[in-house]
Amino acid sequence: MLDPGGDLLFRIVPIFIGFVFLIVAGIIIFTAVKGISVWARNNSQPRREEEARAISKRTDIRGGGETRARSLYFITFEFPNGDRTEFRVDGRTMGQITEGDVGKLHFQGTRFLQFDRNRT
Repeated sequence: MLDPGGDLLFRIVPIFIGFVFLIVAGIIIFTAVKGISVWARNNSQPRREEEARAISKRTDIRGGGETRARSLYFITFEFPNGDRTEFRVDGRTMGQITEGDVGKLHFQGTRFLQFDRNRT
C-alpha cells in the first residue's frame, strides 16, 4: 500500500538535489570571493622593484583526459636578503627567463609585473 503523502523517494530526491545545488553554489561563491579578495589585496599593495635571482621554474598541468589541458607557469625568485617568492607567470615570460637570471623584479603583492634581466 502506498503512503498517503506519496512515495518516500519523491520526497527525499528533491531535498538531496537541493542540498547538492547549495554545495555547488557555495563553492562557486567562495571561489569568486577569494579571487576578488586576492585581486583587491594586490591592488592595495605598492608596486615594488627589487633585485632578484630566478632560482627555479615549474609547470603545473591541469585537466587533460576528457577535458582540455592547460598549463600554469611559476617562477621562484630569491632576493638578496635570502627571502624567496613564487609568482605565477604567462608562457611567454616563462620562456624568456632562465634559472640563474639576475635582474630587477617588478611586482605588486603576489602579482608578477615584469622582470628586467641584467645584461652583462
